[in-house]
Amino acid sequence: MTSVDLQSLPTDTKVALGVSGGIAAYKAVEVLRGFQRAGCLVRVAMTQRACEFIRPLTFRALSGSHVVVDDYAPDNPDPIAHITFSQTADLFVVAPATANIIAKFAHGIADDFLTSTYLACTSPILIAPAMNTTMWEHPATQRNIAQLSNDGIHIVEPDAGEMACGTIGPGRLSDPERIVSAGLEILRVNNKTDLAGEHFLITVGATREAIDPVRFISNHSSGKMGFALAEAARRRGARVTAIAGATTVQPPGGVTTIRVSSAQEMADSVDREISQATVFIGAAAVSDYRPAERAAQKIKKVAESLTIRLERTQDILAAVASRRNPGLLVVGFAAESENLLENAHNKLTSKQLDVIVANDITRHGVGFDVDTNAVTILTRDNSNHIHLPLMSKNEIANEILNVILNLRSKTAINKAAST
Repeated sequence: MTSVDLQSLPTDTKVALGVSGGIAAYKAVEVLRGFQRAGCLVRVAMTQRACEFIRPLTFRALSGSHVVVDDYAPDNPDPIAHITFSQTADLFVVAPATANIIAKFAHGIADDFLTSTYLACTSPILIAPAMNTTMWEHPATQRNIAQLSNDGIHIVEPDAGEMACGTIGPGRLSDPERIVSAGLEILRVNNKTDLAGEHFLITVGATREAIDPVRFISNHSSGKMGFALAEAARRRGARVTAIAGATTVQPPGGVTTIRVSSAQEMADSVDREISQATVFIGAAAVSDYRPAERAAQKIKKVAESLTIRLERTQDILAAVASRRNPGLLVVGFAAESENLLENAHNKLTSKQLDVIVANDITRHGVGFDVDTNAVTILTRDNSNHIHLPLMSKNEIANEILNVILNLRSKTAINKAAST
């Protein structure tokens, strides 16, 4: 089992474990035991089909609690179990999560205890899919997974290997140790208040520079990375303000969101808000150029070609860094298609940033409008570069916050040493 910092979790941490009907259901026993070894109290719920693979008695013997399959069953001691089961838990884990249960979660269907529990749940949710390779790779399943990710659900993607059906490929339930480790990390993050007292100002999404009343210049930024940072910082105790351009996802709850359109509007909003911030993160993809003149009327398609003269927009990140208040940490992003580290380092030094997060947008699963990312983090003190492999943007966000926290601690130590 992966090493666990037991001191970081309250002794009464409660985990709700949901088991759906796949051949991997027997591995849920290892998931239960893993959480118990970490000191968690675990209750179990199962679908009717899951009971055909492993009996509820097994989980009852190991957990010491009634296993809920049907909340209308005569032996169920709680008539509103789908409410109390979910809303008294600190984490809801579903392992294995079949294609069917994932589809129901994604579309809000509540036709049994487990799906009703999902809709009633107020705690973080982690799912571990397991299914045949073809089912996992089907566009419908991938759409459902994307929807759940957008809804803020944590996902431990399946491993590749030989299936019970004999096929080889992705879809096998991830190792129970990995599932437990992911769950414990979520619990640790949700119990952290290590960013209390900080006020994060984060720019998010894409700006739009109008050509005429219909057309504009923009980019592929979705806002997923910026909002992941906002949500992670809020969960860790920070006050968060997001200045958001065009996004394909909704802002997280508990975050003050200011909507803008153009680079100039974003710059103006940053100017108004920056004096209250202790950390600035420029995660937005701000247009570098805008049309020098905006046509008052829609440009008609009459000429064979059209020339639009562009002018530079304000460099928001550089402006914030050059005029920063004492103690303000400034973090930038570098989305590059070549010479990743060289270009990122040049941006870090030329704009006098504290941290820069660099990613290669030519890599599969990295960059704009996807749920994953792989980055290299560079800091002003020239410490070793931090290379993060492909993982969810929520995980990337917490790693970036760890770097910011470490830099804040170093600054405090250096200040104390100089006095």
